Amino acid sequence: MTENVENLILERLKRIDQRLGTMEGDIQDLKIRMTAMEEHMAGLFTSMAGVHSRLDRFDERLSRVEKRLDLQDAN
Repeated sequence: MTENVENLILERLKRIDQRLGTMEGDIQDLKIRMTAMEEHMAGLFTSMAGVHSRLDRFDERLSRVEKRLDLQDAN
């Protein structure tokens, strides 16, 4: 009887170990995917910063044109 209980416990522990191994692999995959997403987001932020910089330059140029033409806002 004791041997059967030990075998059952050993089998259960083997299953738990197998499931933990699978979970470790899944977590590693998720870490890789998360890193890829973070890198992609960083690229998007860099692109957005470039767009904002260009818009700022256009705004400055437009302000100079308005000043030269003596235009004012209709506020």
